[in-house]
Amino acid sequence: MNKHRHGILSLPVIVGALGFFVDVYDLLLFNIIRKPSLQSLGLPENDILISGENILSIQMIGILLGGITWGIMGDKKGRKSVLFGSILLYSIATILNGMVTNITQYTICRFIAGFGLAGELGASITLTTEILPKEKRGIGATIIATTGVFGTITAYFVNQWFHDWRLCYYVGGVLGLILLFLRVRFLESTMFNAVKKTTIVRGNFFMFFTSRDRFFRYLRGVLIGLPVWYVIGILMTFSDNFAREFGIGEIDPAKAVLYQYVGLVFGDLSAGIISNLLKSRKKTLFLFYGLISIFIAAYFLYHKDETSFYVICFALGFGSGLSVLYITMSAEQFGTNLRATAAISIPNVVRGFLPLIILLFKGLRVSTGNYITGGWMTGIIVMAVAFVAAWFTSESFGKDMNFLEQ
Repeated sequence: MNKHRHGILSLPVIVGALGFFVDVYDLLLFNIIRKPSLQSLGLPENDILISGENILSIQMIGILLGGITWGIMGDKKGRKSVLFGSILLYSIATILNGMVTNITQYTICRFIAGFGLAGELGASITLTTEILPKEKRGIGATIIATTGVFGTITAYFVNQWFHDWRLCYYVGGVLGLILLFLRVRFLESTMFNAVKKTTIVRGNFFMFFTSRDRFFRYLRGVLIGLPVWYVIGILMTFSDNFAREFGIGEIDPAKAVLYQYVGLVFGDLSAGIISNLLKSRKKTLFLFYGLISIFIAAYFLYHKDETSFYVICFALGFGSGLSVLYITMSAEQFGTNLRATAAISIPNVVRGFLPLIILLFKGLRVSTGNYITGGWMTGIIVMAVAFVAAWFTSESFGKDMNFLEQ
């Protein structure tokens, strides 16, 4: 048992929190500077929406592929190696993002950055679940998730202070490289080290498909997180388009994302604390599903002016606090030899589903002939799928993490 085991504020938790801070800074930076960066590259106003959707989709595909790759590496090579490799790749890609001169380069850099970003959160959560006692690991994950969302807030203010989208990317890349030095003193998980000495199969992604029980555990882990990325990827990223359809004037998508992530800070904190008080991840998850459903309805029904719109963005952020629950549950559902593969890939497969959500949204708004109708219909489908998946997900609060997948 290593010296870090009992402290909620041990080095792996602190560095994991800072790592997720940089991760979220970069991941949501494109949402914040989408319009000015595309305008700067000479894109006509009419093409900004479609190009923005395409770049975001390619970035999320990178995240999806990266999540699977880093997850396998996390179980084969170790949690620590993933944290080093992912931060190095996305830091370099983020710096290169600031140097692009055309849409093709921009798209490629966002793909590479997405691939690199995919390893950060899951590896940190995996380490946290393995080094902390079972009654504290939910709080440890909450600290990581809560610190992380401040990354978006920082990205917003860096953009406001400098008004230079290229400089925003440079800042994110440099922050990532600085973080590398903090990770030098990182210790590997003792659970992983113990399994590494055995002949048990580790990091075999295809094991999720060789057992019916394991496959549905994995699929449910993905589906329960979809509402968070419906809110971020549809309602917040394209909030300016929705606002125009609502007839409430010009809404700044960067400000909408800011308010949503301020709300997410309080949502993650509340979800982590409530799940500990109730001693149940599932009950807390359903509570937040109820909240986010109410706030999604308010987004489409109650939008008198810009102020009320931003208040609803904040509320949607609070409801999105369920993110800390599904991310923690993804680590708690699987044995040590597949834990990193699951915990790293699941949140990124959730992110990778965003292109499908965008395609669903596009299809519904075209078939109905109405942008708003397409939006709320997409929300109903996403929430229904997530609710059913959560209903059949087993409770994982207090579960012993020292077990294997055979």
